[in-house]
Amino acid sequence: MTSPDAIDAGRLTLALNDLRLPAIKAIWPDFAARADKEGWPAARFLAALAEHEMAERASRRIQRHLDEARLPPGKTLDSFDFSAVPMISKAQVMALAAGDSWLEKGANLLMFGPPGGGKSHLAAALGLALVENGWRVLFTRTTDLVQKLQSARRDLQLEAAIAKLDKYHLLILD
Repeated sequence: MTSPDAIDAGRLTLALNDLRLPAIKAIWPDFAARADKEGWPAARFLAALAEHEMAERASRRIQRHLDEARLPPGKTLDSFDFSAVPMISKAQVMALAAGDSWLEKGANLLMFGPPGGGKSHLAAALGLALVENGWRVLFTRTTDLVQKLQSARRDLQLEAAIAKLDKYHLLILD
């Protein structure tokens, strides 16, 4: 005979699947044991589960946005040598990394300089910082983007291709 606790646990697992709450599904037995041991009120137990689910979702969203951004690996603001390029203000770059004002206005950022000056590194590092701050970014070579758009135009899919690009807050063209 199956115990009522096992039946309830099975029902809860099915409900959490239907509600699409994978983090709660994975962690609830440990949290329930701890709550029982420490005498948590029901509200504290539910709040802890909900906070864990929200944190996991935020983490998965950032990881998904990082994957779709296609940023070159290892290009971060911490690894950028601002002393090698003294005409770039670290404070100004950090303000750009917040992204709140210039991205909302739809402003452009253009970087000019000789080859090897760190433009791609800085652009990718800014993109990474913006993704970590909740913005959606796409890093691509300009020629690749032009070819994709030309192919979409040829296939009469240009509107759909532009709509896909429109989901990004920032396009970084290298």
